Amino acid sequence: MARNVRNGIDHIDDYSHLFQGKRIGLITAPTGLTADFVPTIQILHERFQLAALFSPEHGVRGDIAAGGMVDTYNDPQTGVPVYSLYRKDSKRLSQEMLDAVDLVVYDIQDVGVRYYTFIYTMLYALEDCARTGKEFVVLDRVNPLDGVTVEGNILKDGYRSFVGNYPLAVRYGLTPGEVATMANEQSGWNAKLHVVPVGGWERSMRFPDTGQLWVHPSMGIPRFETALLYPGTCLFEGTNLSEGRGTTFPFEMIGAPYIADPDRLAEEMNERGLPGVRFRGVYFNPTFSKHQGALCGGVKLHLTDAAAVRPLETGLTLLYTIKERYESFAFLPPIKEGSRPFIDLLCGDSLYRDEAVRLPELLERFREESAQFAAMKRQYHIYS
Repeated sequence: MARNVRNGIDHIDDYSHLFQGKRIGLITAPTGLTADFVPTIQILHERFQLAALFSPEHGVRGDIAAGGMVDTYNDPQTGVPVYSLYRKDSKRLSQEMLDAVDLVVYDIQDVGVRYYTFIYTMLYALEDCARTGKEFVVLDRVNPLDGVTVEGNILKDGYRSFVGNYPLAVRYGLTPGEVATMANEQSGWNAKLHVVPVGGWERSMRFPDTGQLWVHPSMGIPRFETALLYPGTCLFEGTNLSEGRGTTFPFEMIGAPYIADPDRLAEEMNERGLPGVRFRGVYFNPTFSKHQGALCGGVKLHLTDAAAVRPLETGLTLLYTIKERYESFAFLPPIKEGSRPFIDLLCGDSLYRDEAVRLPELLERFREESAQFAAMKRQYHIYS
């Protein structure tokens, strides 16, 4: 049965002492909303002194495409200056930005997956505030995938990037407030951190259990089902297969022009008996991104049991199956000279390209690391 779960912004009046009399800088995105769809920008602007907006990837109003740079401008609805945290030369708070505020507030719905970049916007800002003595407030939000299940390996030193800049498991089972609390302590930042907690959320809840309406956190995650598959299907961004961008099912369809037998691939995947998911052979033609305008064969992933599915193991099984079956499969080269291949940055390791490591061994390694992370993270749980 659905529950009435309230995110941090929905009971901000109980924490008004944190904001009164202070110049506030807000990091937010289109998901920064109350349960009634009132933007956090509007709440802070009307009730307190909103001095600056700090824009992550996609912009504070969601009008910037994935990967697009954000310039400084004045928000047309409030007149408040908007500063970019997604610049070519930096993704951090500059001294100029920090001088304009006394307090930085973070309110963005995350998806609970290490590759999803909003969490690093938060952690960079938290570290910057610690360095300058500024207070930092997380208006906490639910982890839509639940707060219990952990999947995947822990990111290794030497593989840090904006798609993985903290030693998290791939699916880490924490809220943004809990991640901030953990990083603040483990990194020794000692920031003046406050978490305005979620009300009524239990760790076993997935998003449909919360009674909330889904607001897509980015155009690539239009549905909860997409978010749940994303820990596994995002890996295809590091390959020459389409991850479904440019279709109505991003991260739910995987394919490439060289897959001429999609039904056979779907049948092979279904024979593996992966829990909580079924595969269907499809053809699709991306309107943008990889293989734009080309007919791709591949598979559509259908969720049958959200509690049983293990999306990372599902995605890896599909990746290794395609890798072994199709000679045209390839990992993409590094984006720029001297950097690591993107698949390594997603993995947080070079294991996916290691021909000596077979899939069963890889999955066993990942299960061991996820169990270690799950045991460690419990000390930072805010919610029961």
